[in-house]
Amino acid sequence: MGVLPLVLLSGSLFLCGRVAALSSAMDVLKQDALQWNGSLTCSKWDCDCPFYRQRGCCCAANEMYQVEEESFKRIKYLWQKIISLNSSVNSLSDGFKVSFKATMIPNMAIEIPGTTERCFGPFNTNVPIPFPQVTLNSGNGYNPSMGVFTALCPGVYMFSFTTYSSVGEGGRLYHKVQLMKNGRMVVSVWENNREDAEDSATQVVVMEMQRGDQVYLELLSGRKLCTNMEYNIFTGHIVYPYTV
Repeated sequence: MGVLPLVLLSGSLFLCGRVAALSSAMDVLKQDALQWNGSLTCSKWDCDCPFYRQRGCCCAANEMYQVEEESFKRIKYLWQKIISLNSSVNSLSDGFKVSFKATMIPNMAIEIPGTTERCFGPFNTNVPIPFPQVTLNSGNGYNPSMGVFTALCPGVYMFSFTTYSSVGEGGRLYHKVQLMKNGRMVVSVWENNREDAEDSATQVVVMEMQRGDQVYLELLSGRKLCTNMEYNIFTGHIVYPYTV
């Protein structure tokens, strides 16, 4: 046998001896640790942990358990808040479903003496326009006999109206319709010409309303709406309510 193989063999035997010695020392340390009854240098250690779990987990285990417990409590608290908020939103939405849609009806137009026109108006004073044909009235805030909507709760509302009028050849389109809030004009549409046989216009407005505020449409004195009364439409709904 040469010198080199002999050296390698001797090195291998030496290494195996060191591994065996180290293994034996680890077993001794393990047994001593498990049998130790005194205080530990790291009081948070689990003596079994260094030998069977990932290195470094032991001293952090209690803190990790505490973080996990606190996280669970926070998640549970947030979930309860979400459920409560969802219930409040549903209650709020169900309690404030306010909307309406109404139209004029054909028999509101009467024949004007000396003409073939059938019109609503003219009158010698401003007149609230009734819209008796109701197809939607959630919350019952709209009064069809008066044509008046009364706000059931404070909030932001949207209203729209379409005004239509048609006259025969040589006739005159002559109307002005305005949306009123508590007796004051907010917006209006109007027409005054002999060039067109018919006219249609729409207005949309968003505004704040307090409980009890009233909105209606008004035809100005001396003006008229003629033919196809059912094309005149008045609608409104709540966009969102105010809450305390």
